[in-house]
Amino acid sequence: VSRRPCRSTMSAQEQQQAQPPPPAAAAASEAAELDAANRYEAVVPHWFYCKVTDSRERWIPFSTQDSERLEEAHGSGRDKEDLVVPTSGGRYDVHLKKRQRVAVYWEEEVSEVRRCTWFYKGDKDNKYIPYSETFSKELEEAYMMAVTLDEWKKKLESPSREIIILHNPKLMVHYHPVATSDDWGSTPTEQGRPRTVKRGVENIAAEIPNGEPLQIDHLVFVVHGIGPACDIRFRSIIQCVNDFRNVSLSMLQAHFKKAQEQQQIGRVEFLPVNWHSSLHSTGVDVDLERITLPSINRLRHFINDTILDVFFYNSSTYCQTIVDTVASEMNRLYQLFLQRNPLFKGGVSIAGHSLGSLILFDLLTNQKAAPEEDEHSEEGSRTTSSNRGIEEVKEILKKLELSEYCDVFEKEKMDRQALFLCTEKNLKEMGIPLGPRMKILHYISSKTEMQCRAEPGSPLQRDPDSTDDGRNCQYRDVGLGQVSANYPQLNYKPTIFFAFGSPIGMFLTVRGVKRINPNYSLPTCKGFFNIFHPFDPVAYRIEPMIVPDLEFEPMLLPHHKGRKRMHLELKEGLTRMSVDLKNNLLGSLRVAWQSFTRAPLPAVEVASTDAEAEAEAGVEKQPDTKPDETPAAVKEEASLVNVGRLNGGNRIDYVLQEKPIESFNEYLFALQGHLCYWESEDTVLLVLKEIYQTQGITLDQPLPGSQ
Repeated sequence: VSRRPCRSTMSAQEQQQAQPPPPAAAAASEAAELDAANRYEAVVPHWFYCKVTDSRERWIPFSTQDSERLEEAHGSGRDKEDLVVPTSGGRYDVHLKKRQRVAVYWEEEVSEVRRCTWFYKGDKDNKYIPYSETFSKELEEAYMMAVTLDEWKKKLESPSREIIILHNPKLMVHYHPVATSDDWGSTPTEQGRPRTVKRGVENIAAEIPNGEPLQIDHLVFVVHGIGPACDIRFRSIIQCVNDFRNVSLSMLQAHFKKAQEQQQIGRVEFLPVNWHSSLHSTGVDVDLERITLPSINRLRHFINDTILDVFFYNSSTYCQTIVDTVASEMNRLYQLFLQRNPLFKGGVSIAGHSLGSLILFDLLTNQKAAPEEDEHSEEGSRTTSSNRGIEEVKEILKKLELSEYCDVFEKEKMDRQALFLCTEKNLKEMGIPLGPRMKILHYISSKTEMQCRAEPGSPLQRDPDSTDDGRNCQYRDVGLGQVSANYPQLNYKPTIFFAFGSPIGMFLTVRGVKRINPNYSLPTCKGFFNIFHPFDPVAYRIEPMIVPDLEFEPMLLPHHKGRKRMHLELKEGLTRMSVDLKNNLLGSLRVAWQSFTRAPLPAVEVASTDAEAEAEAGVEKQPDTKPDETPAAVKEEASLVNVGRLNGGNRIDYVLQEKPIESFNEYLFALQGHLCYWESEDTVLLVLKEIYQTQGITLDQPLPGSQ
């Protein structure tokens, strides 16, 4: 059907050229044809995939790198086989034969893939839609013929009986079919509103995404909080992590340009971990539906689907389901990632939002260091601690006036912990006489009783005389009050744990943990950052639980452009100005009152003026030094606060700077404050900075106020 107009055009041309032209005219005609043929250039194809959201199709271009890779595989002629091409940083596979795009790490609807050359403008959103590959070939053949012969006004009929007219290279239109009924049936006409037709992706102003570096330096697993939606637009964890990853790529280009140019770094991969669907596929939703009241149906459904996740986590039955899902999913993703990236030598970190951060914290507090790690990393410290334990036993024996038995205990390699586990039978087997045995057993029982009196319900604490600060009895175990569950082990040791908008501090307090031991650190993870928005209603601090006697602010997260937000600087400036005015006013009033009370004493007048001058100078100096020096001093003091080993001796709490519009009403932006982390450049930059710092790579320019 598409070639019919071409044949009629050729036959008309043959009729006009029935008489053979003179040789000179024939030569000129051939030259013109060659010139016209040279003007035709084959169209450059670009690969697209179709994303269906709310039953609406949207065609999205692959990055230039992925499109070239797909075109190369297509040009090799192997697309007739089931050839698989990894795209989007290895997170999606394209099956060339089936023309399908399949997610690798998570479940997602399969997307149609198309090799696109010709496009028409859609009706609803004015986005260009690609024609099918078969019809695009017909359009290209007709276009080539029109350019070669310089004959336009060509009509083609699409498979859906729509008409496309090629008026000239710049004007090509697509008409909807409008059927006209007559005795001979319905035929499509050129009526209706025409739609623009474009050839080649360069003519449709498509937003072709930038490609991602192939090298992956670090892997981060991201665990979501309550409910299936993770942001204010009710998007899934997959979409939110995609945003987080895209922001990280732009931050790498902006702040790690030197390292990128020197090919020291590639990128950080972020993979989502979904536990909500596994929890709600247990049949609990059916049970809840049975007991849910019929009124305010949407609100009750929202509560059942989101808020109740907190209660599920505090139930031993469903807590086990959640921690099993999170741990097994992270282990599965890790193994799959290593299979697809066999050359990967980087570290692994984990990040959790809201309830997800609490799940990860509980998992990390219940991890066990591998025996080989104990042998290698603690080989030196083990002999030191065992020697220290033996010395402690010697001190106890000395206190009990039993020093002559030190050699016996040293021979048996008896440290303090072993001593407290001894029974009378054990001591008798060691050859300790009855009298010394009674003394030792009485000492053990008295210390145990004292420990229980000091901390009832904390069986893992040690007595007050213990030199091991790691379990001093003034601190409760961090795992106290956790839901009774069998916490699975991870197949890797996380480098850093990032908590976004986290309620960890609140849950620990509710569980009965009032203080965290400064010497406590997560067994397999040495880094911990608690990042929150100042208006986030779910977020709580961690540092005051470690250093309760000292009041200090959280670390202010630097703006990614290298300065404080303007409204915060303005607010600080106005505060400083009001303090200055207040101090100056009080100083002036004080001087006036002094001069008024001293007025009747002329003999003291000269001396008093000097005193007034000194007092006034002192008052005036005070606001100059105090407001200027205080913020710097406070900042320096805050950054130097010892907050224990939970983050390797570094600060833990980091607060974002609110946006100018958010400062007008804290309550209005509270919900937004809890869901803002996915697109927060400042949050992403801190994550990247801390990850690359472990590899000895720093920002191009250190941000002011950063640690």
